[in-house]
Amino acid sequence: MTADQPGRVLIASNRGPVSFTMDDDGSVVARRGAGGLVSGLSSVAGQASVLWVCAALSDADRAAARSAPDGLIDLAGVDSVGDGAGSAVRMLDIPPATFQRAYNSVANSTLWFVHHMLYDTPNEPSFGPAFRREWESFRSYNAAFAAALAKGAGAGGGPRGTTTKAMIQDYHLPLVPRMLAEQCPDVRIAHFSHTPWAPPDYYRLLPAEAGREVLDGILGADHAGFLCRRWADSFVACCAEFLGAEVDPRTQTVRHRGRVTTVGVHALGVDAAELRNRAADTDVQAHVAALSDSTSGRQLIVRVDRTELSKNIVRGLAAYRELLVRYPEWRGRVTHLAFAYPSRHDLPEYREYTGRVQRMAAEIIDEFGTDDWDPLILQVNDDYPRSLAAYQLADVLLVNPVRDGMNLVAKEGPILAGRGCALVLSSEAGAAAELGQDAILVNPFDVTQTAEALHQALAMPEAERERRRAALAQAGAALPPTAWFQAQLDALGPGGAGGGPASAPRDRQQPQRRPGGRFAAFRRRPR
Repeated sequence: MTADQPGRVLIASNRGPVSFTMDDDGSVVARRGAGGLVSGLSSVAGQASVLWVCAALSDADRAAARSAPDGLIDLAGVDSVGDGAGSAVRMLDIPPATFQRAYNSVANSTLWFVHHMLYDTPNEPSFGPAFRREWESFRSYNAAFAAALAKGAGAGGGPRGTTTKAMIQDYHLPLVPRMLAEQCPDVRIAHFSHTPWAPPDYYRLLPAEAGREVLDGILGADHAGFLCRRWADSFVACCAEFLGAEVDPRTQTVRHRGRVTTVGVHALGVDAAELRNRAADTDVQAHVAALSDSTSGRQLIVRVDRTELSKNIVRGLAAYRELLVRYPEWRGRVTHLAFAYPSRHDLPEYREYTGRVQRMAAEIIDEFGTDDWDPLILQVNDDYPRSLAAYQLADVLLVNPVRDGMNLVAKEGPILAGRGCALVLSSEAGAAAELGQDAILVNPFDVTQTAEALHQALAMPEAERERRRAALAQAGAALPPTAWFQAQLDALGPGGAGGGPASAPRDRQQPQRRPGGRFAAFRRRPR
């Protein structure tokens, strides 16, 4: 290992790279986790020792954590997670009541709603004594992660001349960077936000002390990463507005409490080769055949989403209905495959939203369906192979979130589409910054515009659809998870360079910045 390599990489996220299930005999069985973070580990495997800190999410996870020494589980042999890198995961057995309040009441029911701008503001939110108790649990939950990372930083550090880097993930853990920096000032820390970031006028919905604590927590990091420039700019604006932090647009840094944090954009893309290999498997191809038979060669509008409030499925269905009303020539010639998988059903808002999706779908089928034509096929059970099959058959991909940090569906679909695919994409998805030139952009609240976009996409000449699909696929695969993860490590600098105390500035690798971007408008404001 050279002096330019990290001695140890610490990763913190609510969900980890491995999960456990309970066998009939009571033993626990480990399975590799899914997602870009797990794939991104391959960029450091073999170069550094990796410790991943996560929460135990199930009874089987808790059993595994309790049976392992100090909750530390060796990942060697678990479906290649961390092979050759001395990797391990520490699962935190956080008290269930604390986890419930931190994860559901604060992270998912408050911070997620603020960043996605989902509140029905005449009625919500309402922050009273209950929220203050929930916030204390959120603070305790973050403190547990910070303590575990600090312990990991102190054990098994790299050779002399190397450094430990901590990569803290998402809106669940915004307080951790500051907590960790106070315990381990020599650790280089990055925080990455996978969600949008609310602009100041919406961010101020949060209680003032909570909003400032989140911002101050992230500014404990040496580097703060975001999926697109728009979200980074909103974060910086909030730091100036609510903390009076000093922003330097030349170096894209935020100075607060004697510490300098660089702000960068790291757009997450798709590992195209891995995706195509998975899509070629027999279970996926069986779904391709079944879907082809059930849709009888008609053109297909495909959407693949969770029944998440921000995904805007109900307006998407309303736009499809309007398409059939305004352009009756499409009746019998097109089928909408809507795969809307369950999400957060422990929250009442999500259960009701799933019900609305199902009711809207039933109305469309009742209004337009015939003996030989199903206008809409809605599936609400999670089936990843079926989703990959639908991508391969799509003529049009509909991705119309109210607001989304990135949206990988918009990138995966064109990579797999086999016959040219037009993308109808919300301007409020982070992916629009990269894909907007070759997609058909829509206002997610404008149902009529979305219906017109669907008509344009269906009527598009095949050669044009294929040209767009190829360009979208190339853009979607440009920054795969390994490159995304490595870019954040690099932003912390070789051998420990990066952000850090304002009294000790260091050379930094700066992310690209568009000339004249909104970042340049932010300056220090009065407290």
